[in-house]
Amino acid sequence: MKVMVLGAGVTGITTAWYLSQQGHEVTVIDRRPGAAMETSFANGGQISVSHAEPWANPGAPLKVLKWLAREDAPLLFRLRADVHQWLWGLEFLRNCTPARTAWNIRQIVNLGMYSRSTLQKLRAELGLQYDAQTRGILHFYTSQAEYDAAQEPARIMREQGCELDMKTADECVAIEPALAQCRSSIVGGSFTPSDESGDAHTFTQALAARCAAAGVQFKYHTTVVGLDHSGGTLHGVQAVTGTGEAGGRVERLTADAYVMCMGSFSAQWSRLLGQSLRIYPAKGYSVTLPVIDEAASYTASLTDDEYKLVFSRLGNRLRIAGTAELNGYNTDLNLVRCEAIVRRVKQLFPGMTDGQGAQYWTGLRPATPSNVPYIGRSKASNVFLNTGHGTLGWTHACGSAAAIADIVGGRQPEVDFAFTGLPTGSAVSPARALASA
Repeated sequence: MKVMVLGAGVTGITTAWYLSQQGHEVTVIDRRPGAAMETSFANGGQISVSHAEPWANPGAPLKVLKWLAREDAPLLFRLRADVHQWLWGLEFLRNCTPARTAWNIRQIVNLGMYSRSTLQKLRAELGLQYDAQTRGILHFYTSQAEYDAAQEPARIMREQGCELDMKTADECVAIEPALAQCRSSIVGGSFTPSDESGDAHTFTQALAARCAAAGVQFKYHTTVVGLDHSGGTLHGVQAVTGTGEAGGRVERLTADAYVMCMGSFSAQWSRLLGQSLRIYPAKGYSVTLPVIDEAASYTASLTDDEYKLVFSRLGNRLRIAGTAELNGYNTDLNLVRCEAIVRRVKQLFPGMTDGQGAQYWTGLRPATPSNVPYIGRSKASNVFLNTGHGTLGWTHACGSAAAIADIVGGRQPEVDFAFTGLPTGSAVSPARALASA
């Protein structure tokens, strides 16, 4: 079957790989000149199954209100005259109940564990090199209240099979000695020894090369400008090829089936097909720093709960990423938020960096109100969804791709997950979860 993958980020490229391995004739289109040039370009680098507590949780509404006036807030809502932002926000609030939070955690953990295992098999099979570290992820807390609140989500994750151990402050320092610089601020932590980290951009470009060698066709510099659809079927996409719409040419591209991996832009195109996806762009930031003092630099992958930052070691680079700004499709780099990340790094690791040589980046992460992505069938008969992964696109990429390849091929995916447009299997629906709460 001819399958067209719309989008060449980490989700799109992994989707192309697994589809091609199942014998499909695959074409990938993307407006950028290569793979992983937007949201996958400089993310936090974590393969973090333990990062499964959604933003929407019982403590979130009060925090969001408190953060509204703070330019450097971890989660910043810039209220706009945008009906889609308001509808997203209302759905976010609906997901802040204990029952919905627990159900969402189970979905995220199940998919994360399957995806991590799938990535490990793929890495062993292809010998991919992308600064991978398999030392686990240490989540540390500098607030006693936040540490106490983390106990129940951790229990739910363990119930689903996630290896997650709570740690004392001294145990945190033993796992990552660089934390000795801020030992007095740490109240405790959690450690997931099976979690990993690595450079998503390097991984995606390496896998794209393997896809090309396996026969996948790539059409870069190709921007979707319209959909040719009728009767619940997508017949083709109208695209401008070339380096820009003004100088390019319009081309009609066709396939038997289409997989939407368009990140934050998936919602706009899905509406044209009669489906409303609750996806809104959450602008995230990252800072990449050179290692200037090895003794003072972290080597384990870390998560700073209070400031919602993740830390990854990518060879001789230090990647720190996080925060979320809901401000439409604006991609302007806000230096206040970038500098807030560097300021927190200096506070935690005063001997690690002087801020020189910092590379700032921002990207739009496709966030759903529940943090559970859309994977499965759309309302259009030959369009499939693999989108809405938010901050966990790198974590969930391989598992989501393997699952959607199974669904396109008419097979049942191996993971227990609430797939879009398909029976949920043994997964408990939110309604049932609420009824039993």
